[in-house]
Amino acid sequence: MSGRARAADATVRISTAAPPSDFLAKACEALKAQAEGAKAGLTVSVHAASSLFKQGTEVPALQRGTLEMSTMTTFEVAQQMPEFGFLNRAYLFRDHAHLRAVFDGPIGAAYRKAVAEKMGIVILSTAYLGTRQVALAKKRAVKGPQDLAGVKMRMPAGPDWLVLGRVLGVSPVPMGMPEVYLALKTGTIDGQENPLSVFNAAKLFEVSEQIVLTAHMLQPVFFSIAKPFWDKLAPEQQAALTAAALAAAKGNDDGRLADEREIIGVMKGKGIAVDSPDLAPFRALADKLYAEEAGAKAWDAGMAKQVAETK
Repeated sequence: MSGRARAADATVRISTAAPPSDFLAKACEALKAQAEGAKAGLTVSVHAASSLFKQGTEVPALQRGTLEMSTMTTFEVAQQMPEFGFLNRAYLFRDHAHLRAVFDGPIGAAYRKAVAEKMGIVILSTAYLGTRQVALAKKRAVKGPQDLAGVKMRMPAGPDWLVLGRVLGVSPVPMGMPEVYLALKTGTIDGQENPLSVFNAAKLFEVSEQIVLTAHMLQPVFFSIAKPFWDKLAPEQQAALTAAALAAAKGNDDGRLADEREIIGVMKGKGIAVDSPDLAPFRALADKLYAEEAGAKAWDAGMAKQVAETK
């Protein structure tokens, strides 16, 4: 079978938990448009808001061969490769430029190589999901983690997320993103933590009264493809998908960064209280908990040090 014939059969489904109005879902649509526009025999469909695969099941689906692409996170990688768990640590990245320097440089190259070899998943590009902040259904005074004690906070499922919840001082409640709006509305949870662009896109301001700027995580997200599927693609298809994924990531980052610069004012305009606590107590608790955390003993300490020292 010729490369041209194989190209005609290449159908790519992208699963993401991002709501359709979020920059990540829009980036997936941009990837689709560019990949199909390359005329390399690619047909791409985007399935936002976990409409094809439930959040948390995409990576196993990639590995089983029942899904072609997803927007994978460092948390999902660490579940299978605990040495990379340090990338899920609160207060790791200083800013967006630091995150980009890490993933666009030799550390990112080593990470992608290891993930491809050990997980059978190829990372085509890295995007910025945003800086995660706490938002509460009901207002309260928050000066440190102790003030969030007892708060039922939605967190994605997974052990590293539970540790992150403890850093914030909350009681973590594992829950998929599509369930969050109703859970806040009904009082099943007291709050959630997400980048504010996601908070806005999911209209969580309709069921929230307060944002607390904890800035506890700058989060990367990966346009990822199943390696067995990738290896069967024709070279021109691989090139088209790679170019589209890189462009989509840049479009996502540019849009989200611009949105983050404006969104605090927008939220205040909607009547949402926005508080900026001293982050020192949160950072101190993070240092203490990660030093004690058994799972942290599996981390690649050398690579973690390289990340911290990246300029």
